Amino acid sequence: MIILPAVDLIGGKVVRLEQGRFDAVTTYATEPADALRQFTEAGADWAHVVDLDGARAGMPVQADLICELAGAVPLKLQVAGGYRDRKQLSRVFDAGVARVVVGSLAVKNPEMVRGWIDEFGPECITLSLDVRLVDGVPMVATSGWAEDSDRSLYDVAGKFPDARHLLVTDIGRDGMLQGPNFDLYDEIAERLPDMKVQASGGVSTLTDLERLRTDGAIIGKALWEGRIALEEALGLARA
Repeated sequence: MIILPAVDLIGGKVVRLEQGRFDAVTTYATEPADALRQFTEAGADWAHVVDLDGARAGMPVQADLICELAGAVPLKLQVAGGYRDRKQLSRVFDAGVARVVVGSLAVKNPEMVRGWIDEFGPECITLSLDVRLVDGVPMVATSGWAEDSDRSLYDVAGKFPDARHLLVTDIGRDGMLQGPNFDLYDEIAERLPDMKVQASGGVSTLTDLERLRTDGAIIGKALWEGRIALEEALGLARA
């Protein structure tokens, strides 16, 4: 399993949201570059960096900062937040970003996203699907969780036969430190065996990581609140 410690950014500051709500923000004193250096010192290979301003605006807002961060540390960065056109992707790839996360656009314009996968390669694009469980079925939400797509996770994922990386967030678990939805991730692994799945939302203990059967896990709030030591998480994942 690959552990991706998370840095969420608003106005250049490290923050965390509760269930994606911009009115429920916790701001941390650590500077973004310092956070990534700490991840590097702990032994991480990857970090997950989210431009929350960009996610809200529907276009990258903190691209300058993200490009600076990509050049400042040896970490491989997976970045998210409002990426909507080829030029935006090319800019961060040229700066050294390893992967760009594409969310709502995968639902609304799958043809464009398939084109990016063809052009940049499946290792460079991570599909991100945020889901709410409706009668046990993971239904995809878009536009910062404000809109329901009326499409299941499996319907959307099926549009991308060449995609390799899939990040799935159970909206009900995000930022709540209640543990991941293990049954959901087990089901995804069974139904989408060719996808490398990243779990996001709810990881709060090392036991959670031991139980997950995903290829990757994003750790955010639990890391920032000291509930999980990154060194221990990395050691467990590599054991």
